[in-house]
Amino acid sequence: QLQLVESGGGLVQPGGSLRLSCAASGATLEHYAIGWFRQAPGKEREGVSCVSMSDGSTDYADSVKGRFTISRDNAKNTVYLQINNLKPEDTAVYYCAAKISIRLDYARRFTPGAYDYWGQGTQVTVSS
Repeated sequence: QLQLVESGGGLVQPGGSLRLSCAASGATLEHYAIGWFRQAPGKEREGVSCVSMSDGSTDYADSVKGRFTISRDNAKNTVYLQINNLKPEDTAVYYCAAKISIRLDYARRFTPGAYDYWGQGTQVTVSS
C-alpha cells in the first residue's frame, strides 16, 4: 500500500521560500503521477502542480506558474515542490497525491478525485 508523507511546511514571511517534500513508501513511484494540491480554510482543494514520475513531464496551475517548481527524485522516491516569492494567499494545507499513471492525464491532472493516495498534508502559513 502506497503511503505519502509531506513535510517542509511552516511559517514564512511574504517573499520567502519553502521546499515541500512528499516522501513515498510501500511502493516505488515509477509508474505514478504525483500531484500537489492545497486547501485554504473555507475553500475547495485546488491542484497547483503535477509530475509524471515516468517521463518527468510537469504542469502547473496558472496561479502559481513562475513561482512553483515541482521536481522528482526517483532514487529517493520523493517529489518536491519549491515555492518562491510566497504570498499570503498561498497560505493553505498542502497535500501530495498519487495515482497510477505513466503519463500526465491533462484533462484530470488537477482533479482531486482522480488521485487514489493522499498524504496527511503540511501547513504553509505566509504572514508578516
